[in-house]
Amino acid sequence: MNPSNSIKTLEEAREFFKNDRFATENGMEILSVEKGRSVIHLNLTESHKNAAGGVMGGVMFTMADFSCAVAANFNSDSLFVSVDSGIKFLSACRGKELFAKASCIKSGRSVAFFESEIKDELDNLVAKATFTMYGIKK
Repeated sequence: MNPSNSIKTLEEAREFFKNDRFATENGMEILSVEKGRSVIHLNLTESHKNAAGGVMGGVMFTMADFSCAVAANFNSDSLFVSVDSGIKFLSACRGKELFAKASCIKSGRSVAFFESEIKDELDNLVAKATFTMYGIKK
């Protein structure tokens, strides 16, 4: 499937992004997607924890990256990839689930800026990430 002309439904997004194996094999699933927005869900397990018993920062970064990739590539004429990113860890996760909500802040001809908020099911904001995405024309 070519994302530049094929991802038009939630089912097509799930089918294409199942090949994003690091995210999907670690339990991340696409709950919703529309142009410039997505929501990713993860049920936390022991394998997502760090040595101190908290959620590993890489889990949250992967969720943020995955959510922005899904949002950027939905119904797009280009294949968007990350060229710059940053994350801020704001508080400990207190729940057993995480949600990453991505949204497009600004989009130009070939560059787009996205933000992803990671919250637990108790609505605690645990991390916030930003991504600069570059669109490769197909």
